[in-house]
Amino acid sequence: MTSTRASSAADATGLRRLLRGSAGIALAMAVMNVATYAFQMVAARLMGPTAYGAIASLMALMMVIAVLQLGLQATAARRIAASPQNVAQIERVMLLTTYRAAAALGVLMLLASPAVWLLLRLDSVVPALLLAVAAVPLTIMGGQAGILQGERRWQALGLLYLGMGVPRLAIGTSFILWRPTETSAMFGVMLAMFVPAVIGAVALRHGRAHGESSDDHALRPVGHEVLRNSTALLAFFVLSNADIVVARNVLDSHQAGLYAGGLILTKAVLFLPQFVVVIAFPSMSSLGERRRALVHSLALTMALGGACTLAALLVSPLAMQFIGGAEYAEVEDRLWAFAVLGTLLSVLQLLVYSVVARQGTKSTYVAWLGVAGLVLGAPWIATLDRLLTTVTVIDAVLCCALLALSAWRLRPATSQAGTLPGAPPG
Repeated sequence: MTSTRASSAADATGLRRLLRGSAGIALAMAVMNVATYAFQMVAARLMGPTAYGAIASLMALMMVIAVLQLGLQATAARRIAASPQNVAQIERVMLLTTYRAAAALGVLMLLASPAVWLLLRLDSVVPALLLAVAAVPLTIMGGQAGILQGERRWQALGLLYLGMGVPRLAIGTSFILWRPTETSAMFGVMLAMFVPAVIGAVALRHGRAHGESSDDHALRPVGHEVLRNSTALLAFFVLSNADIVVARNVLDSHQAGLYAGGLILTKAVLFLPQFVVVIAFPSMSSLGERRRALVHSLALTMALGGACTLAALLVSPLAMQFIGGAEYAEVEDRLWAFAVLGTLLSVLQLLVYSVVARQGTKSTYVAWLGVAGLVLGAPWIATLDRLLTTVTVIDAVLCCALLALSAWRLRPATSQAGTLPGAPPG
């Protein structure tokens, strides 16, 4: 009995040690991503291509508006990591900035809900209104996550990430089973969004009481950096989600739903190496570590993407079970191409975060050129295959361009500025 208790205590200690380290973040984010895409797979299977196409477009739009959340997270994490002596001030200013930004985004999305209804061709305006409500807790957890990330409080951050994924699967699936409509599914997603915000609030309920103050961390410079980081990330997330909006407007409902089903695999491959970005971001913000951190992160990201592509090619029938089953059989022979697209997007995501870490700006213009190319080419896209090929080619060109720019900016002989605002753009 004593031996059993000792073994159990040792196991619990090992689990706590894992959760408190960077490996725990990888595990928590893996569970979050599995739960998030399990929800999409369940929705695709229970709702069918036509209804699921609407939910997929709403989820894509949610990812786009989440750039404010990610901008807040990047700003908080970067500033705390760079100026630990100012952590108490940064916590207070970041939380105030976060609450203001969340309220503003919620109001903006409420005003835009009729346009979202028409653009995404939803059954009613209600799903768009629910999306506006969900934007508020989604944004709040961004600032909270950034503070925890900057302070390297991996256990609390891991719990927050778990709260981001598991409740969406549990609550969202329950509402779809009750009524498989886009309104019911979106209501479940909206409720689930409050869970990580509550977890973050509990984790930060006892703020830092003491620390140095600096004008560099006042509301105005913090707000400017949040805007700059969000704009940089917006380019990537618009690019990575514009194709489903194009699909909803240039393809018929069935073809658009099939494309949305294939994108389940794309998004899974995109977010599989997301833990790499979270762990590497502080190092990419450091002048002495950023080149090595980017090279190692790129190697791991491409290796994971290559493995997923090979798996989609060799065991496509098994992959189809994760997509949605027989109703999506028409995309089975294209699954490897959707995995390639996800790999390209994961590389682009890492490169954009590298730009944010060094406080560059000009490199993000490349991503906006890709968005412009897709939008301008939309009238000539009439089939699923043509859309998939167009998006893949655009993303491949952008990867090559950003890789070349990053190699030039981070060449060993280049002298860079520090990690705080004022570094040269690029």
